[in-house]
Amino acid sequence: MTQKTGEQVTRHISRKSSVRPFLIAASVALGVGIASPNMATAQDFRFTAISVEGNQRIEAGTIASFLGVARGETISAAELNDGYQRVLASGLFETVEIEPRGNTLVVRVVEYPTVNRITFEGNRRLDDEALATIVQSQSRRVFSPSTAEADATRITEAYSQQGRIAARVQPKVIRRSDNRVDLVFEVFEGGVSEIERIGFAGNQAFSDRRLRRVLETKQAGIFRALIRSDTFIEDRIEFDRQVLRDFYQSRGYVDFRTTDVNAELSEERDGYFITFNVEEGQQFKFGEVTVSSDLAEVDADVFQQAIRLRSGRTYSPTAVETEIARLERLAIIEGLNFVRVEPRVTRNDRDLTLDVEFLLTRGERIFVERIDIEGNTTTLDSVVRRQFRVVEGDPFNPRQIRESAERVRALGFFEDAQVEAREGSTPQQVIIDVDVEERPTGSLSFGGSYSTNGGLGATISFSERNFLGRGQQLSLGVTTGVDSSNYSFSFTEPSFLGRDVAYTFSVDYLETDNASAEYDTAIGNFATGFSFPVSENGRLSVRYGARYSEITNLNELVGQIITAEAARGEVWDSFVGYRYSYDTRRTGLNPNAGVLLEFGQDFAGLGGDSTYIESTLRAVAQTKILNDEVTLRATLQAGALSYSEGSSRVTDRFSLGSNLMRGFEGGGIGPREVGPGDVNDPLGGNYFAVARFEAEFPLPLPEEYGISGGIFYDVGSLWGLEETNSNVLYEDFTARHVVGLSIFWTTPLGPLRFNFSEALSKEEFDESQAFDLTISTQF
Repeated sequence: MTQKTGEQVTRHISRKSSVRPFLIAASVALGVGIASPNMATAQDFRFTAISVEGNQRIEAGTIASFLGVARGETISAAELNDGYQRVLASGLFETVEIEPRGNTLVVRVVEYPTVNRITFEGNRRLDDEALATIVQSQSRRVFSPSTAEADATRITEAYSQQGRIAARVQPKVIRRSDNRVDLVFEVFEGGVSEIERIGFAGNQAFSDRRLRRVLETKQAGIFRALIRSDTFIEDRIEFDRQVLRDFYQSRGYVDFRTTDVNAELSEERDGYFITFNVEEGQQFKFGEVTVSSDLAEVDADVFQQAIRLRSGRTYSPTAVETEIARLERLAIIEGLNFVRVEPRVTRNDRDLTLDVEFLLTRGERIFVERIDIEGNTTTLDSVVRRQFRVVEGDPFNPRQIRESAERVRALGFFEDAQVEAREGSTPQQVIIDVDVEERPTGSLSFGGSYSTNGGLGATISFSERNFLGRGQQLSLGVTTGVDSSNYSFSFTEPSFLGRDVAYTFSVDYLETDNASAEYDTAIGNFATGFSFPVSENGRLSVRYGARYSEITNLNELVGQIITAEAARGEVWDSFVGYRYSYDTRRTGLNPNAGVLLEFGQDFAGLGGDSTYIESTLRAVAQTKILNDEVTLRATLQAGALSYSEGSSRVTDRFSLGSNLMRGFEGGGIGPREVGPGDVNDPLGGNYFAVARFEAEFPLPLPEEYGISGGIFYDVGSLWGLEETNSNVLYEDFTARHVVGLSIFWTTPLGPLRFNFSEALSKEEFDESQAFDLTISTQF
């Protein structure tokens, strides 16, 4: 403050705003220079009046309230300065000046303009609608430089989440009439900063290649323009640290930790080199596994017999959690409420084992008051609620709530699902809060296809995994080709009558019209049924179905058997059936191995034209060796079709193609009628058995190509007919042997598999296939 005379003290204070340049034809600065007073001399003031100048929208009384200066009250220079700072801090004024004039305090302000509209320039990767949800500046509100700067930062962070760390955003304003401005965010998106290399330091048990397959973040590959997981995102790196920890601990490395993650940016700022520094520790196995109890009414021996963990198995926290869940379910079956299972782990460093004692103890008497669900605008509350095994009034079990949260996330209906428990109306009650964020669950696709057998084709399909928000699955599909058409419809209700029972209904119709084929076919299928769990790893399905088939338009090259079968005209079959599956992947006790068993039978004769029993079997075992680098897989499939009334036709019998046995075309092996006039009809068979053995391993190629190799050996046969004649060959069991090489290629279109086969053993009229391309599938 500068003292000019003894009677008048002039205080002239203003602020230079941190506003960036804006456009008025050319660029002009919005801020005003600061004229700071000299505060060397302290002085007290008393004002009887406050005069406000320059305000247009803000009331003078509002500005006076910011000052906090009472009329007729003596205040110090420091208190006057505090009032000035409060006016500035309101964020409503571009400049503020205060000047004492005798008994009057003059306040001169220049209000910030009003935002007329907000626009974005230079953005392509994020559209205007997406950016508008990020910024907090609003039209018809007072312009705030600090808010505009924060908005620019938020937009920059949004681009960083897409891997564009070089993105820059500059807010500018354009003056309009009536103290209005247009706020423009000029965006320079920059290029994507890709992950050029992911490396590891300190790993010995598993190679860099194996660990990279675990991570969500991927190295930039040849499809970098289509794959988003090869960009640098900090949140994803943090997630990868947890994924690595889970990977190692599930394999017995209980002391594993990631000490640091180094991310180095290239000089061009277009690529990152990431290194995970890890400490693996030693691998532990399960030692002694016991059950004890501190409850008099609990017989620990009953629970000991339910234990499935065995000494010598590689230690896994997941296996411990699964065992705890099993024991707590057993306690409920035994009528024991509020029993909790606490694992007590004893470490034996000498023999690298962990003894686990499951202690049955009394838990707190806490009940579930209610379950609150928020964020689901489409999905019904009941869909989320049925993922919980508890209802209002049940005893509260934190483990059950965590499992329920995982089931909610596994639905695939939500981008995010948070489940938390908080205290209810009393300390003995809890409220479970479920907060979800929905995601799209439907798809409509148009595509084309080509196959060596069917030629060109077109596909239209619609699918909805959460139909009407009820969790139901609905799909429609139409596929047409040069010589075939396929129409399909299916519907699944996963929780029939609110129970863990799935109801399915499906209809499909396949029609072939091939000018080069010996005959045309029309096949329609209808099926409906239920499936439900019968054990921890087992599931049973029962169904009813009907089938229609017809063989038409035979040419002169068709043999006697198919001619006789076609003469039967339309054939209808009606059947009931069941299918049982046992899948150890449902519990995931061993992350390196899994077993799948499926057996089913259909019994026809409830109406229809035939009586038969059709049985099918599939058994698959898979394991990983050499530190998870090599995957070994063995598959056995078999089928039997036995008629007691009527007989099978070529449209009913089994046929072995590349999906069941590689190295042969569809209908390439099995019974065949060969006769004069170039008759050569594959007839299919009533029985088949195929064993497939294969190994998948990495190739010495850059990992970002997504290419691995494999070898396989298949052996199998197709045989058996009801009706035969002297021209039918290979009616009896005759094993064929095939070896081959496979190339697996992970692409944005899906995992492709290229098979190069060589038939070691085949018959004269078998039709071999040296190469085929398929979609790679996991069992």
